[in-house]
Amino acid sequence: MSDMNWYVVHTYSGYEKKVKDTIDQTIRNRKDLQDQILEVRIPLQEVIEVKDGVKKNVAKKMFPGYVLVHMINNTSTWYVIRNTRGVTGFVGQVQGSDPIPLTDAELRKLGIYEEKEREDIQDIPIEIDFEIGDMVEIVYGALQDHRGIVKDINMNKQTVTIETEIFQDFVNDVEIGFLDVKKV
Repeated sequence: MSDMNWYVVHTYSGYEKKVKDTIDQTIRNRKDLQDQILEVRIPLQEVIEVKDGVKKNVAKKMFPGYVLVHMINNTSTWYVIRNTRGVTGFVGQVQGSDPIPLTDAELRKLGIYEEKEREDIQDIPIEIDFEIGDMVEIVYGALQDHRGIVKDINMNKQTVTIETEIFQDFVNDVEIGFLDVKKV
């Protein structure tokens, strides 16, 4: 299973769930693919929305138009993924070459790693230069360049919850990894 890697697949906007469901169904129908394509994910992020004064937890797509596929890259799997309705291609693939898998650092930022690895990550001491009430700027991800106030710091998960204004008068609490924010 050492040839197993995570790949990013570009889809038509709004087709992420349909693409995931279609690939999952293809895997169920073709027994030869079950040990070659292990998982298809739509990266989601929990956010708290405030609408009409009511707070509500909502799962939002981290990267609209993209799905992640954990697979062995070979002719069969490439063909199945590439010819799934709604897929436009692999991210990072130059014509005539193999798609480029995600790195370990990229997987950690997305929260994709084994439980053993998660324990190892938590054992690494991290020093942060911000505290509750500080203004921080998001430096990576969909909300890059947004600023917000630190509301909570979770050392175990190595995340910070910040209150940020996405649109005018629309405040969200967003949980972001330590490495994705900097003190302003």
